[in-house]
Amino acid sequence: MKAMILAAGRGERLRPLTDTVPKPLVCAAGKPLIVYHLEKLAAIGVTDVVINHAWLGHKLVDTLGSGQQWGVNIHYSEETQALETAGGIKKALPLLGDDPFLVINGDVFIDTLPVMPELKSINPDNGCLAHLWLVENPSQHPNGDFGFVSQEGVTTAELSQGPLSADLKLNFTFSGIGLYHPQLFDDIPEGPVPLGPLLREKMALGQVQGQLHRSFWCDVGTLERLAQLETRLELAARR
Repeated sequence: MKAMILAAGRGERLRPLTDTVPKPLVCAAGKPLIVYHLEKLAAIGVTDVVINHAWLGHKLVDTLGSGQQWGVNIHYSEETQALETAGGIKKALPLLGDDPFLVINGDVFIDTLPVMPELKSINPDNGCLAHLWLVENPSQHPNGDFGFVSQEGVTTAELSQGPLSADLKLNFTFSGIGLYHPQLFDDIPEGPVPLGPLLREKMALGQVQGQLHRSFWCDVGTLERLAQLETRLELAARR
């Protein structure tokens, strides 16, 4: 299985740090955010990694190189315009191949990568084009993004556009981690395309499944959350 790390964002809310480095190279406890991903991918045997880049992207290439230092092989997808998430993935498809691939936002932190479902389950013939991991809603995003169709589905089930009934409390936040079949992107044009509307369109057709990921997760989108993450990592290192 191949993986893609999304690293093309500008990182406006992390300025002034991102005035001089791309967001995934911002450090937490002395290590770039993207390096945590590379280490975790290598640990589960995912060694072919595609990284897209735009703002200050040359610094990603200069810093990470071939990826050999972390036991991975990195291929880069350069974007000369803002393509948004789905557009960036579509541009990188020639590097990702014909099988389902993992995509991770470059500006999130997770303690552990989720256990992967069988790749054969992400197949148009099975009616599934995407598998998403959701997390408990953080304070900055209390209403979540998507919901499970049934309460039993918190393990693995079809997702809905949400929000569902508040009584069921089945609304969760998209972690920024997903497993996608290349055919998910067949019908979108080249150029800037957001991922959210595409996923909702496929959810309405029953073609997206997902599960809850209970490992620690943090959207490192602001200086405050970066400081909180650094404190957590430093405390963990002392134990």
